[in-house]
Amino acid sequence: MGSDQIHLIVRDHKEGEAIARSVPLIAGRTGQEFNQRKKRKGAFWEDRYHATAAEGDSHLVRCMVYVELNMVRAGVVKHPSEWAFCGYNEIQNPPKRYCLIDIEELKGLINVRDTGELKEAYRGWVEEALEGSGHERRPEWTESIAVGSESFLRAIKERLGIRAKGRKMVGGESRFELREVSAPYVDVFGVGNVDLSAKNTFFWRQSFKKSAS
Repeated sequence: MGSDQIHLIVRDHKEGEAIARSVPLIAGRTGQEFNQRKKRKGAFWEDRYHATAAEGDSHLVRCMVYVELNMVRAGVVKHPSEWAFCGYNEIQNPPKRYCLIDIEELKGLINVRDTGELKEAYRGWVEEALEGSGHERRPEWTESIAVGSESFLRAIKERLGIRAKGRKMVGGESRFELREVSAPYVDVFGVGNVDLSAKNTFFWRQSFKKSAS
């Protein structure tokens, strides 16, 4: 979470319906309450939300670590443990009540056996990112429509049907991204506005599912 943006990693159990309905509701209520508290009027959010579908296992881990380091990249903190509004501290010290992260489900999604192993592994992934390219902005999580294996992305394109036109798959080996092909719209309005409509929530129907392999 930053001063002008919020990053959420969620799993949709309602075949794409929950995210499409929840995000506009959350965004609307947040804007209304902020305006009432500050006695102001007008739009609170600059753009509509952008959703990127992430396959489970290593792809989900990379996405989580990228979000954890958001405030480090912004220069606000040096380590995610210093930022209260992130998942790092909750994973390291899961609260007994009012948890935001479903630790048990997370362990299954990334193939970790127990909570102790999750803590150690996650701490190592974050430290590795801090020592490496964790300070860099990664367009795969800010501009892509989906990230995962080749089979995962091909399945998404197949489900899209005619709507897959204009989207291309880039990458190689075990990591691929589904992206919008550059067009004059992007040049004029900026990449941040690509696929920000509610249609993008379609991809969450397959988010975090393990590949058949």
